[in-house]
Amino acid sequence: MPTIQFAKPAFDVGFATNDIAGYTAFWSDKVGLPYDHMAKLGGGFHQHRWTLGNSIIKVNHTRTALSDLPAGGYARLSIAHKDATSLQTPDGVPISLTRTETRDLTLHARTHDLDAFMRFYSEALGLRSDGRDTLKLGRSRIIAEPGAPTRVDGWRERGLRYMTVQIFNCDSLTAALERSGVEIGMAPKTVGQVRYSFIRDPDGNWLELSERASLTGKPVPAG
Repeated sequence: MPTIQFAKPAFDVGFATNDIAGYTAFWSDKVGLPYDHMAKLGGGFHQHRWTLGNSIIKVNHTRTALSDLPAGGYARLSIAHKDATSLQTPDGVPISLTRTETRDLTLHARTHDLDAFMRFYSEALGLRSDGRDTLKLGRSRIIAEPGAPTRVDGWRERGLRYMTVQIFNCDSLTAALERSGVEIGMAPKTVGQVRYSFIRDPDGNWLELSERASLTGKPVPAG
């Protein structure tokens, strides 16, 4: 597997919704996260971004009706907060607020095969082990939980749909992962000052490889 150099010490998570007003009230008012900015993704989608330490909560909004297909293995989030309580996003994704000094964002993922899950996220994605079922990147964590996630064909259906790692060379990393046998979900493309692609884990979950000029300090390829 290729060695991955991360452009920041955390991963992000991405949602899709038709209810941006509800998500704004949820993340800004109820949870109290600072709003970062909005970016146009094309295809009628606008991405709204909230900051959580070094992680970003990304909410991709469109007025086109989204399907309610099962959300795959990415099941819920735990986030560091001054309060401790359980909430749900407007689309029903469970969010746990936890008092913790060691983690900002934790993504809980159901998997058919814990060993395959841990190998993929450590060897292909380059996350570090933090226990038998947990991997970390900075103050963000992903925890594997037994389950039977449904494989989904897209990453823009309603709910919690993908995670993102920020890297330095999207094209070469995507090609190297494909040569090593990793499934490619979407070939690299450029939107604004971001070059990104998607790979898929053994359960079919979507993972974005993002080369962002503001983090790498260099222009991204066109096209």
